Formats: sequence, C-alpha cells, structure tokens
Amino acid sequence: MLQTHLSHQRGGADHGWLKAKHSFSFSSYYDPNNMGFGPLRVINEDRIAPSMGFGTHGHDNMEIITYILDGELSHRDSMGNQEKIPAGEVQKMSAGSGVRHSEFNSSDASEAHLLQIWIEPNVHGIAPEYEQSPLGDLPQANGWRVIAAPNGEWRGATGAMRLYQDAALLNAREVDGARERSYELGEQRAAYVHVAMGAATVNGVALQAGDALKIWDEPMVEVKLDAHAQVLLFDLPRE
Repeated sequence: MLQTHLSHQRGGADHGWLKAKHSFSFSSYYDPNNMGFGPLRVINEDRIAPSMGFGTHGHDNMEIITYILDGELSHRDSMGNQEKIPAGEVQKMSAGSGVRHSEFNSSDASEAHLLQIWIEPNVHGIAPEYEQSPLGDLPQANGWRVIAAPNGEWRGATGAMRLYQDAALLNAREVDGARERSYELGEQRAAYVHVAMGAATVNGVALQAGDALKIWDEPMVEVKLDAHAQVLLFDLPRE
C-alpha cells in the first residue's frame, strides 16, 4: 500500500528567525491523526536566519538526527561537544537519560537549511551519546548510504551511527552513483520515504522536495532520482 504525504499537507510555523515545516504534529501544529509513523516521531524542515538559533534546551529518551541541507549549524551540548555541522554532514544524539544543547546558524549572512528528525528509542535511560559524520564517510548497502541503524550495522554494512531502535535511516543521492535505487522491504516492515531536496519518483509516484510516501505491504521500494535530488528512506517496524 502507498500513501502520499505531500509538502503542502505539512504543518508549519513562521517565527521570523525560524521558518519550519512539520511532517508530523509538533509544537503548535497538532493533528491527532498525524502523530508519526511507527517510531518515527518528527521530521521538521527548518530554515534558520543568519546568526539565529535555538537556545539551550533539554531532551531525554529520544534519538535526534540533524541533517544539514545548506549552510552550517553550531552545536554545543552538556556532554561537552562544541561542533560545527556543515552541509553534507549528519549529526546524531541519543538523548537517553537527558542532554541539554543549543543550535545556532553559524553564518551572519546566509540561511541554514536542515532537517530535524526524532525517532523514539526502544530503550530508556541510557547515557547520552553524540556522533557526527560526512555523508560520504558512512557505509553503503546496495547503493544506499546507511546513516543510522541498530549497533551501527545494517544488511552487512558497518560503521553507521548507532540507533537505539529496530529501524534504519538510509540516504540516496545522485553523487553516490546511478539515479535508480532499489530497496527490499522485509516482512512486517514499513518504509517512510522523504524527499529532502530536488525531485524523485518512488514506486511510480512523482514527488517533490518536502513530499513523502508511506509504504507497507510492498516487497520493494523503487526510487528514481532527478538531478541533485536527496532522498531519505526510513525502514521501520510495522505497527
């Protein structure tokens, strides 16, 4: 079964310094029928004005992934990390028993464009963890970049970021090879495919940036990338 979740159907907020689109219920956007997809709880597309950002705030028991599309983010947290995250890199925090952090646009001239992703963990109270990597340094499995997976391993690929959930986050970009990708979806699994940039056709459905496709009871995910497209695939336990 296929179900589209198009960009214009997302919630949103405009705070002046922050323009956000919410794929699922978040903050002032609330839809009881759109609280997430399996353990995937948040995909926020944020555009942050120059020199602005999120002051110090806390999280616990959540897997938090920051995917930079354009610009650069400055990160500081209670684990002692002080990092710059440029476009083309991904950061993952396991908030666990509790972490506090801040995020600011590093530039005083250009907007920062990013995705904030939250995945509910299947263990609680662990010590917080931090990882960061360029996309190109992450392992590949059948042409897909494996960003995060249980124990950092997925379908024979090792060295991904560790995800405390029976789920995986994968990426497809033209730069990594051919524009067509196939992905076998296991039994009792579902996929959420989000077009982060550009355009792509997924299982015959044409999608633009910000669009997504929910997939279940299908054996394969077939993706055709347009030039410069970036696609995220979440392999999730079926509810």
